[in-house]
Amino acid sequence: MASRLNPYLSFAGDARQAMEFYKNVLGGTLTLHTYGDTGGGGAGQGDKIMHGTLETAGGFTLMGADNPPGTEHEPGNNFAVSLSGDDPDELRGYWDKLSDGATVTVPLEKQMWGDVFGMCTDAFGIAWMVNISGR
Repeated sequence: MASRLNPYLSFAGDARQAMEFYKNVLGGTLTLHTYGDTGGGGAGQGDKIMHGTLETAGGFTLMGADNPPGTEHEPGNNFAVSLSGDDPDELRGYWDKLSDGATVTVPLEKQMWGDVFGMCTDAFGIAWMVNISGR
C-alpha cells in the first residue's frame, strides 16, 4: 500500500455514531475496531472505538476513534493528521523530521495491534500520527 495522509478525528465516546454518520454522508466502507477487540479498554470501555476507517469510492479516507481511557476530550483540538502505510523507511523518515523539536506523546514503536505507531505535536502545534503497517 502506498503511504497516505488523512485527517484523524477523536471523539468523547460517540465515535461509532459519528463514523456511521459520515458513512451515511460520504458512502464507502466503514471498518470499526473496539478496545475490547484488542483486549484493552478496561471497565465499560470494551465497546468504545479504538480505531475506525472510512474509505470511499471517491478516494476519501477518514479515520477516527474514541479518546483512549484516561484522556480528556478537548473540542477544537480533537483531530490529528495521520500518515500511514507499509514503507517503514519512508514513514520513519517522515517521523524523524516531524518529531524533531516536537512533543512526542507516543514514541514510534510496536503497539499491541502489531503495527509500529507514534504520536507527536510538532513545533507549530499540529498533532501527527505515524502508523507503519505490520501486515
